[in-house]
Amino acid sequence: MNLPNKLTIFRIILVIVMVVLSCFNIPGEFLGVPILYWLLDAIFIIASITDKMDGYLARSRNQITTFGKFADPLADKILVLTAMLLLVQDGRLPAVIPIIVLIREFVVSGYRLIAVEKGGKVIAANVWGKLKTVTQMLAIILAFVDIHAFGAVFGGGLTGFSFWLNLVSTILMTVSTIATIFSGWSYVKEGKELFQE
Repeated sequence: MNLPNKLTIFRIILVIVMVVLSCFNIPGEFLGVPILYWLLDAIFIIASITDKMDGYLARSRNQITTFGKFADPLADKILVLTAMLLLVQDGRLPAVIPIIVLIREFVVSGYRLIAVEKGGKVIAANVWGKLKTVTQMLAIILAFVDIHAFGAVFGGGLTGFSFWLNLVSTILMTVSTIATIFSGWSYVKEGKELFQE
């Protein structure tokens, strides 16, 4: 097994570690944030870095494999949805956001399956897809260390660093959700000829 595939498997293992860690009540806090969420954030950041590394290494070393094509995007989806669901569980993210992400992934995955079966074109990631990925990762990283719920900044009462942290994480999460919707719609729109039969 080559290094890019090992990194993909490592990313999936990190997701399992995140889930297991979330089951424990780890005492203590740092800068007002529970130690648990610093740990979850650190794991998420490491996993996100491996996402960039395995893709780069696979292309630069010409080590693209069938396993990698299947497991790499799957690992990405598992990582993002797990992180979001942990935030939902803690009451810091509305469930509608991961639901939108999940629906988009089902739509895109379904399109890709049909495209492969019918020999259709594969739609390349557009600006919405790239915007979704960047803002989603940044939003989750900030949300883990933001002890306030999504949108709490608009309810008043937050000041100083807490105000700015919640404002930026809320804006990024909102932008990523909008980009998720539009990137999913672009797949449906550009691949509509596959569904005309």
